[in-house]
Amino acid sequence: MYQYTSYDRHMVRARAAQFRDQLQRHLAGSLPDEHFRPLRLQNGWYVQRHAPMLRVAVPYGELAARQLRQLARIAREFDRDFGHFTTRQNLQYNWIPLDRAADVMDLLAEVDMHGIQTSGNCIRNITSDALAGIAPDEQVDPRPYAEILRQWSTFHPEFAFLPRKFKIAITGAAEDRAAIAWHDIGLRVLKNAAGQVGFEVLVGGGMGRTPIPGVLVGRFVPWAQILVYIEAVVRVYNRFGRRDNAYKARIKILVKAEGQAFVDAVNAEFAALLAEPGAAQLITGEELARVAACFTRPAGVAPRAEPAVATADAPLAYTRWLQRNVHGHAVAGYRAVTLSLKRAGLAPGDATSAQMDSAADLADRFSHGELRVTHDQNLLLPWVRADELPLLWGAAREAGFATPNIGLLTDMINCPGGDFCALANARSIPVAAALTERFADLDEQLDIGDIDLHMSGCINSCGHHHTGHIGILGVDKDGAEWYQVSVGGSDGSTLSGAPAAGKVIGPSFSADEVPDVLEAVVATYRAQRQAGEHFIDTARRLGVAPFRAAADAVRRDTAAA
Repeated sequence: MYQYTSYDRHMVRARAAQFRDQLQRHLAGSLPDEHFRPLRLQNGWYVQRHAPMLRVAVPYGELAARQLRQLARIAREFDRDFGHFTTRQNLQYNWIPLDRAADVMDLLAEVDMHGIQTSGNCIRNITSDALAGIAPDEQVDPRPYAEILRQWSTFHPEFAFLPRKFKIAITGAAEDRAAIAWHDIGLRVLKNAAGQVGFEVLVGGGMGRTPIPGVLVGRFVPWAQILVYIEAVVRVYNRFGRRDNAYKARIKILVKAEGQAFVDAVNAEFAALLAEPGAAQLITGEELARVAACFTRPAGVAPRAEPAVATADAPLAYTRWLQRNVHGHAVAGYRAVTLSLKRAGLAPGDATSAQMDSAADLADRFSHGELRVTHDQNLLLPWVRADELPLLWGAAREAGFATPNIGLLTDMINCPGGDFCALANARSIPVAAALTERFADLDEQLDIGDIDLHMSGCINSCGHHHTGHIGILGVDKDGAEWYQVSVGGSDGSTLSGAPAAGKVIGPSFSADEVPDVLEAVVATYRAQRQAGEHFIDTARRLGVAPFRAAADAVRRDTAAA
């Protein structure tokens, strides 16, 4: 993990002190709301439906156990005893009173954390593959580059007030576990035939009202020049992106409208930056080595003999956990293990303070004090010895983290929806709970197989509904909550295929109808799948028509009743 320097700590603590002064002046009435609003947003503070919401940055998803314990303390002492892990590897609190906000920022700074640039029209938290640095299919560890990007972008004066928010994701693996095509900039770090390191650059991805996968604009940007290339992209966007219409202000709209002209403008800006003496911010070998030194294997981690992790007499629950929650590792004798945050009675992505403390304990005991936040809103232990898997399973099961559902229907992505968010058109947490109850039978889930279920409470797509094999979108119809269902979306992973937005299968449904509709959609798949097909394969082969017919039948039955 990256280790903060004295400079890093000074910056974060100075920012916390600055925010305290701003907050005190605002609460005293000397700093009006229109002036305070952009300042609180730059530090991650929103005003939501019921209370302020704080978004805490977890850069590229890496967490130390001590940091997670501090997050647990904040949940316990300042919130209502829980936090929500997001698809962008952050943590959100929903009930912290604004007059206590500065105290929370100080506590975050104590453990090298903050909320800087997690909101507002700026470059947001850099996200990455939760298996970065340990994935067997990885060519280059993306974390040192992600950290350099974080340091470069966090206080960049030119990019603090962009036309709209700006998100960057990076991976170094063949399998895209970071959904890079759905970001404003998606980066894949790789090696060419000569063994040189460079970046494939996608630009213009995004969801919302206009879901568009990013387009390839750079096939192989040398690693030392990647900051310059990104600066060229963001400069062009900052110059020509629309500021007159918030719905058309994202870079995806500019890329779609300008096409090759956008790419030409980026390349011209890139060339000009490289040609200007001293202007181009190249990454030096010394700086890369300094940062990369923070991402070496923990002390004591070295290849080991592979044990027999499952035996014929092993409990069925353990065997299923090995199949669903335990992942391959680049180091022989080690595994990565997902701690599932998806179970009955818990909103997807939520964790109580006690659960955070338990996860931190598991990290200290089994994973050298390190955890990762996954894109799918779970936690992951990256450094687990294979011979300790039985012990970890028992401890994880006791703590409630061993549900063997990773990649299955109940391992859904879900935003907080209308229960918390002022932008939401509909609640998503009660629908998620109803679906978890409807599909509680694990044997049924295993028979259905791998399937991505994504749900958003509004068109802003925080739950990534567009990319779900099955997507659910909350909509407002005359002040009532309704839900659109789509099929065939893809985040770009190997299982899902090329990035694509799902297709809506008909008019919206009431909340009570959604479980029946999904049951009918899944039943259609199970009846028509061919040998070896996952849901996404069947959906693409059949198209939307049979799923629409199944959903329409639910609507007719409801009307008849």
